[in-house]
Amino acid sequence: MLRVHFTAEDLFNVTFAREPLPLVELGMAVVAWQRRDAQEVFGRWRGHVSRELPGRARPLLDLLRPDGDNLQFVEPFTPTLEEGLAAVRDASGSLTGEQLARTAARAPGSASWLRALWAEDRDAWRQLDGALRSVHDLVIAPHWPRIRQSFHADVAWRTRLLAAHGIKACLASTHPGAGWAGTVFEVPGGPDFECALGGRGLILMPSPFWTGRPLLAEGPGGPDGARLLMYPALTPLPLVDPGRADGALDALLGRTRAAVLQLLVQQRTTSELARDLDISLPSVSEHTRTLRAAGLITTRRDGKAVLHSATGLGVDLLRSGG
Repeated sequence: MLRVHFTAEDLFNVTFAREPLPLVELGMAVVAWQRRDAQEVFGRWRGHVSRELPGRARPLLDLLRPDGDNLQFVEPFTPTLEEGLAAVRDASGSLTGEQLARTAARAPGSASWLRALWAEDRDAWRQLDGALRSVHDLVIAPHWPRIRQSFHADVAWRTRLLAAHGIKACLASTHPGAGWAGTVFEVPGGPDFECALGGRGLILMPSPFWTGRPLLAEGPGGPDGARLLMYPALTPLPLVDPGRADGALDALLGRTRAAVLQLLVQQRTTSELARDLDISLPSVSEHTRTLRAAGLITTRRDGKAVLHSATGLGVDLLRSGG
């Protein structure tokens, strides 16, 4: 279980990141590519990346494992690719033997490249630079407008949620199982991790690639600064509609998911949603899963039928989104 202890000061010091960051999202993309959850959403995207990703990007698999519990030096908090690559190179002298042992134990490949990297071998660091550039050119750069759309729509929605329902509801919405025990934010699932913020505060950062339990890490201010909580954006990248959104609700959810939520002001079955929206049953399941994970709809089974309906939070979103 993840347990984050808040002081009263911390509860007043929760903010949102201003922008998505290219190398942070690159790291999340490499992680998402290796995961096997949310296949109904990421399956096709993963297949495309597997076919298109060049071989020189493979070294990143040794550094970025699918559980997301990775060394942060390869995911610096920088606004541009070139600044990020410079920050990665600058980290070469600060890597420790303990970090090498931990990374090598988790890596799927040979430890020889990692040992060369830790020994500041120029060829090894050139390989890392080339791998980061390759993944950025294929997975991040062409989709940056959609990544930003998912990020900013999520921040806009949770900012409204924070204003209307408070910080506890806002943080609980980051994961279906999240909740509070007094002033301790709790999310089920392993590995166990416990942290006291101690007045440093918390920065919230949605990622359109991450699919697991929220991740807690050092923020851009280092050990003495605010902690960073990265969580799955409400609309993952494969479900972000290309092109200009027609309104705030479409920007947040995508046109089809917004239409699903609007229909669910009245209870409907999966088959009725597929019929009314002229989409397939698997597509309905994708959209209802995303809406349910965000707490916007509830689902229950009645015999053979699966019934969906909007929650109070979902109705509030519809009202605020026009």
